[in-house]
Amino acid sequence: MSESTTAPAEAAAPAPGAFGLLRLPESVLLGAGTLRALPTAVSELGTNAFVVADPFVATTPWFAEALAALEAAGVRATVSTDVVPELPVDSIERVAETARGASPEVVVGIGGGSALDLAKLVALLLAHPGPLSRYYGENAVPGAVLPIVAVPTTAGTGSEVTPVAVVSDPERELKVGVSSPRLIPRRAIVDPVLAVGAPAPVTAFAGIDAFVHAVESFTARRAAPDWSTTQPVFVGRNLLSSLVGLEAVRVIGANLRDAVRNPGELAPREAMAYGSLLAGMAFATGGTHLSHAVQYPVGAATKTPHGLGTGLLLPYVLEALRPETVPELNMIGDALDVPPGPAEERAIAVVAAVRDLVHDIGVPASLAELGVTREQLPRFAELSLGVTRLVQNAAVPATPELLDAVLEAAWSGRVTSDAATTPVRN
Repeated sequence: MSESTTAPAEAAAPAPGAFGLLRLPESVLLGAGTLRALPTAVSELGTNAFVVADPFVATTPWFAEALAALEAAGVRATVSTDVVPELPVDSIERVAETARGASPEVVVGIGGGSALDLAKLVALLLAHPGPLSRYYGENAVPGAVLPIVAVPTTAGTGSEVTPVAVVSDPERELKVGVSSPRLIPRRAIVDPVLAVGAPAPVTAFAGIDAFVHAVESFTARRAAPDWSTTQPVFVGRNLLSSLVGLEAVRVIGANLRDAVRNPGELAPREAMAYGSLLAGMAFATGGTHLSHAVQYPVGAATKTPHGLGTGLLLPYVLEALRPETVPELNMIGDALDVPPGPAEERAIAVVAAVRDLVHDIGVPASLAELGVTREQLPRFAELSLGVTRLVQNAAVPATPELLDAVLEAAWSGRVTSDAATTPVRN
């Protein structure tokens, strides 16, 4: 078996028929101190703002200073801190009703993924009639939403640059997505200072979710778009998503452990803000796949954070896809500094390296640790198959047998490759 000779992604020439697609905000600001640009970013879009803020964020001195700066810039701000984790649909409609009373011209989201997704959905419901369920799925938003300014305070969802918002609907057994390019914020302000001091679990679960975004966008299917029609939200792996996705893998892989272990240090927060932003850009068009599809029913059943679930599932998904994604896994191995070796063997080592990262930041090793029973697995597989926009984005067809294998491995905490037959955690 020959040594792997995979070249870094940036050195490879485009293959015949290759294409690229990115959809981005009008402006993206990244760096320490960029929060000072908030008054200008908002006032350019309107002078009456509805601010959706994480309730903890709203207690911080910097948030009060930001509101004062908006007022000084002539922007009237109405604040809602009614951000419920995982966004139950009734809470979204409640906040949207409050927003209607303020008649805003622009919506500002400040906080983690739930706050930013809520801002997107409020902007949607202010422009188009409810119920929210009419917009579930892809490309169902019929027109422009109110302009959105997104200010993330965690490095994870990448929601500040993506066309997706995720909802928990009690009438369904899994989370659902509202996916439309119309949800992409007009302005994104990514100030890593805002994440300094975040608790380790918040940093870990947000950060590993960003890592999953990057890896799944890089291991997504390769499609042949029909440019004469409206494109799906997720078009699969492409030249541009791969470029930023692989850089996100490199940056997050090198800095996530440090960010979790040293919550008060700025440098790892700067790196994670950069990596999460790139991962959001990557999956905004490349898309995610099986880790996210399976997390939807698992998260709904266990009431566990989204990033915890996607991070837990990723090694088992990569193992299931490994035979068909050896080249991609080797390129991920380059980004993670996995030692060289025969391509197939190195792909196994890459899965192990991902598993080690997940373990090192405190993500549970198995679904059993979340209280999932083996009897629940078939229903999870059935529900996951129903998330067609994600399962169809995987590099290989997501058959019931494939999802059964992923779930069984994730429940037991074991992968099946010869080099990784021991439990993740003793």
